[in-house]
Amino acid sequence: MSDESVILEESAPLDLRLSEAELAATRDHITAFVADVVDRAGADGAVLGLSGGIDSTLTAFLAVEALGADRLHGLVMPSEVNAADNMSDAERVARDLGIEYDVIDIEPIFDAFVDAFPEQGTGERIDTDPLRTAAGNVRVRVRAVLNYFVANAENRVVLGTGNRSEALTGYFTKYGDQAVDCNPIGNLYKQQVRQMAAHVGVDDDLVTKTPSAEMWTGQTDEAEMGLGYDTLDAILALHIDGPLSKSGTVRHLDVTPDQVDRVVDLYERSAHKREMPPAPDPIHL
Repeated sequence: MSDESVILEESAPLDLRLSEAELAATRDHITAFVADVVDRAGADGAVLGLSGGIDSTLTAFLAVEALGADRLHGLVMPSEVNAADNMSDAERVARDLGIEYDVIDIEPIFDAFVDAFPEQGTGERIDTDPLRTAAGNVRVRVRAVLNYFVANAENRVVLGTGNRSEALTGYFTKYGDQAVDCNPIGNLYKQQVRQMAAHVGVDDDLVTKTPSAEMWTGQTDEAEMGLGYDTLDAILALHIDGPLSKSGTVRHLDVTPDQVDRVVDLYERSAHKREMPPAPDPIHL
């Protein structure tokens, strides 16, 4: 992840919305999946990091439906780069759903990592690349460690909040927000995440909120990836997941070749994030 991109002009989006019947079936499928993961693990419930964003909010709603409010433990983990509104939204979601939650300030933990970093002058340069990205990844990984600390202590599984658009573009921190036991909404494109959130009753202001991983102040998903989610989803669905060639995708969606190339580049450069760490092929001696 980096902030070197600029948003390209948006094109007419491909309609990936589900029908009412498909929404209901997908909702049932996801909640059954969550219940099965917890049951097969012999766990007492689940832990979920709450960011105030649409992905964690939808996952929380579905998890409560699957497990009951008493079996979901929420963690709100702010740092100095997180917008106060997002953290208050995270707490609002937890209160509205009636789940137990804790607020853990991760900045002192993050500061300990910075202080331990051997390079002198880190503190003064933490807001410049490449240290800014590295620092953002540390914050994400700290949250993963805390999720598993609580999960291990309470015999719970860790629920991820990643969607399909993020997975295919590598828009996540390796061993960070994808250090989870399962991804309930992992097969939904971002457009479908918004639709499902509205379907299950998430407040409108959360459904339409500008997506941000908040790895540093002012970051937004779309600025970092270089194009809006609707265009991204369309190219992923037709070219990466689907059968259309680059030229066919350009014609069908009325996007530019550069936009398709951008998505292909994100997909190819992030392949290692979607695979187990490689090892050399076995040899027979």
